[in-house]
Amino acid sequence: MRTSNKITLGGKAKSTVLGLSAILLASTAAPALAQEDSSSGITISGNAAVTSDYRFRGLSFSDGDIAIQGGIDVAHESGFYIGTWGSSIEDSATFGHTELDLYGGWSGEVISGLTLDAGLLYFFYPNGEDGAAGPSDYFEPYASVSATVGPVEVTSGIAYAWSQDSLGNSDNVYIYTGVSGGIPNTPITLNANIGLNDGSLGNPAGVLGSNNYVDWMLGADWAITENLTATLAYTDTDAPAINNFTDSAIVFTLGVSF
Repeated sequence: MRTSNKITLGGKAKSTVLGLSAILLASTAAPALAQEDSSSGITISGNAAVTSDYRFRGLSFSDGDIAIQGGIDVAHESGFYIGTWGSSIEDSATFGHTELDLYGGWSGEVISGLTLDAGLLYFFYPNGEDGAAGPSDYFEPYASVSATVGPVEVTSGIAYAWSQDSLGNSDNVYIYTGVSGGIPNTPITLNANIGLNDGSLGNPAGVLGSNNYVDWMLGADWAITENLTATLAYTDTDAPAINNFTDSAIVFTLGVSF
C-alpha cells in the first residue's frame, strides 16, 4: 500500500510550520486515532509528513522545495485495501499544485515467507488545466513481491502504465528492487532502492533518442516514537542533471502514522 514515504516527492514557510506542528500533535495522539472494527475486519489508518523535497523515482516534483503530504488507507483482514495519498507539488499549468493518488489492491502472503502486493493506482491532478495545458491524469497497475533474506527484507516490483493521452499515447514501465534492514538494538533502519524507468516517462531531461533512466536511493529511518519517524535519504539518477529536478539530492522527511 502507498504511504507517505512514496519513493515518488513547494511549500511556503507558513505551510511548513503548520504541517510540522500537525505532525508532532498527531504523533502524541496517534494510538487513539487508529480505528479497527473487529466485527467487520476493517482497519483504518493514516499518515502525514513534511519533506524537504518530494522525490518520485529520482525526480523532484516540488522543484526542490518543501512538500506537505498525507494519506489514509482502509484495509480488510482478507488483504484487500483502498486508499488515497496526496502531496503538494510545484505549481504548473498541466499539473496544478496538488497530486492526489487513488489506489486499491490486495496484499498478503502467497507462500510461506513471500508476500504479494498488487493493485491499480490512479494519478490525479485536480488543479491541472487539462483542456488548455494538456491531460495529466493516468492509471498505473502495479505488483511487487517481498521476502526476508537473512537480516534484510527484499522487495522487487513493477509498475506498468498503458498508452494514455497524458503519456503521449505511449506506455511506460518502472522496475525496481529495494532492500531494508534494521540495525540491531537501535531504532535505525537502513534502506536502499534502485529502479529503471522506461517508456513515455523515461526521458525527463528531454534528450533526443533517450527513453529510459535509472534512479537510486540510500537512506536511513529513525523511529523516534512508535508512530513518529525521521528519514534522511540520498537520491540520484543517471539522467542529465537539471537543478531541482533530475540532480542528486539529500532529502529529510518527518512522518507520522496513525
